[in-house]
Amino acid sequence: MMKSYITLSDVRFRAFHGVLPQESRVGADFVLDLRLGYDISKAMETDDVKDTLNYAEVYNLVKREMAVPSKLLEHVAGRMVKTICQAFPAVTSIDLHLVKLNPPMGADCRGAGVEIHINK
Repeated sequence: MMKSYITLSDVRFRAFHGVLPQESRVGADFVLDLRLGYDISKAMETDDVKDTLNYAEVYNLVKREMAVPSKLLEHVAGRMVKTICQAFPAVTSIDLHLVKLNPPMGADCRGAGVEIHINK
């Protein structure tokens, strides 16, 4: 049995998520990696976008969720997963990794984030 995925890699956003007041005023940079289990076998034969999961539609969905401020990345990621499941019922799994770059926590690190892995 073949497994196949649709991916969005290293998608960058400027958004206003965070617990501290300055994070909701100034914003921060975020990076999203997303892997969606999806049967692409029909599209492999037809070469027709209607036979696959359109990654531009997926991007627009996550972009919309990133535009809604939240205190916690867990909340943003949870909304994304819920919305993806509702919008694309044929998705069989979700691997989501969301990172806030240079978080204001006094550490010298690239970022801090959350990961969600779901098999439907």
